[in-house]
Amino acid sequence: MPTQLFNSPKADILVIDDTPENLNLLSAMLTEQGYKVRSVTKGSTGLRGANAVPPDLILLDVNMPEMNGYEVCQQLKTSDRTRDIPVIFISALGDVLDKVKAFAVGGVDYITKPFQLEEVLARIENHLTIRNLQKQLQAQNQQLQQEIRDRTKAEEKFAKVFRSSPNPIAIATISETRLLDVNPSFLKMSGYNVDEVIGHTVTEVDLGKNTVAIAQTIQRLPESGSLYNLEFEFSTKSAELKTILLSIELIDLAGVPCALLIANDITERKRLENEFISLVSHELRTPLTSTMGALDLLGSGQLGTLTAQGQKVLSIATNNTERLIRLVNDILDLERMKSGKIFMRKAKCNAAELLITATEAMQAMADKLQVKLIVNPVAVELWADADRLLQTFTNLLSNAIKFSEPGDTVWIGATLSENQSIEPQADAPSYLLITFRDEGRGIPEDKLQIIFERFQQVDASDSRNKGGTGLGLAICRNIVQQHNGKIWVQSALGEGSTFYVLLPLADSN
Repeated sequence: MPTQLFNSPKADILVIDDTPENLNLLSAMLTEQGYKVRSVTKGSTGLRGANAVPPDLILLDVNMPEMNGYEVCQQLKTSDRTRDIPVIFISALGDVLDKVKAFAVGGVDYITKPFQLEEVLARIENHLTIRNLQKQLQAQNQQLQQEIRDRTKAEEKFAKVFRSSPNPIAIATISETRLLDVNPSFLKMSGYNVDEVIGHTVTEVDLGKNTVAIAQTIQRLPESGSLYNLEFEFSTKSAELKTILLSIELIDLAGVPCALLIANDITERKRLENEFISLVSHELRTPLTSTMGALDLLGSGQLGTLTAQGQKVLSIATNNTERLIRLVNDILDLERMKSGKIFMRKAKCNAAELLITATEAMQAMADKLQVKLIVNPVAVELWADADRLLQTFTNLLSNAIKFSEPGDTVWIGATLSENQSIEPQADAPSYLLITFRDEGRGIPEDKLQIIFERFQQVDASDSRNKGGTGLGLAICRNIVQQHNGKIWVQSALGEGSTFYVLLPLADSN
């Protein structure tokens, strides 16, 4: 049995010739080479067959009764269904004019009888290859056109959102922070007109005391990646101060790396929030202090002896009241720091002494939870508020201990570090890098960016189970920033966390 019956034919070829001998010869020859062959003796029949099931190629005799090959080819080329089928003319006529006419009506080649097998096969294969390449090119062009349409649609959608968004939006280049476009909401918030903004750098526009910080954040975007809800102070053209949350995305515009800046004006929200916090905090402190005093009085036994159940209820009430008092104090502390109402009393202090003091202060807690503390301090001088740094160190140690398991170890280390600021200074180390490493449960990746925000915790139940307020790390960050330092964390789930505190040495201030 011939192999072509088991395999798909190489191509579908329609042969139109009024001479049966030629048809039989071509059919046998092409079938043997693996082609599917359809043979007809009339031009009109060939046209119907080509329209019904378009072949991959047509071999067409010139001289036929009723309708010659030229007329057949002309009709094939007028139909959308058959116009792209390659047509090879076969004729005994050797006149050059006949060949010219064959190409003029749309033929792709011309074979003169008597033909050679190798020549016919070579020409068929060449034109089938060309046709396949054309189909691939057409498919690629269609795909490209669709991609262009999709991109154009996406750009139109983006432009519509960009213009109509109530959020102020700007686009700036990464390299120079030059503003390429801003939306109407940005102009409304800032008070500038288009000419005063477009083409100017962020620093030239002067958006307030945070202008340089915003520009530096944009330029570091390729390394840092997308940033969300960074709080900045924004100054309008009329010098009105606003508080904004700024999100920055890295985008590509015609091959140019750019930053998409989306602002959220939270000025009014901050004002209401501060008023609410201040009101609630102050109104809560007096009754909580009174409640705590009453609970202490009950616990002392001066009002009578409580049953075991009563002691348990009293203990729960005391713990919850203490947590509420810590929460109120933390809220007031954080708000005072952020508003600048707490003055940092900086002086030269010894880093080793602070770390040892913090470790000693947390030793009782560590012993109770069966956690080992190992401290390796460095005796260098810092220009700092010792009490505030001690508050930071004990808070970080407390977290490390609370989230460790019995038998775990917490390491407190310190090393001299090269300057990690944007503008390098002397060769000598000018920073102290302090680390707090634990073997606890770790922090999920999606929490690493927000763990230093207010009321952000790894687990919503932490404040209940661990006695935290959700403000400790926010306070730590604020204290470190007011010492011109940095604080960050690295963590892996199930492998523990390491908190880093980078502080300038006394000589570098």
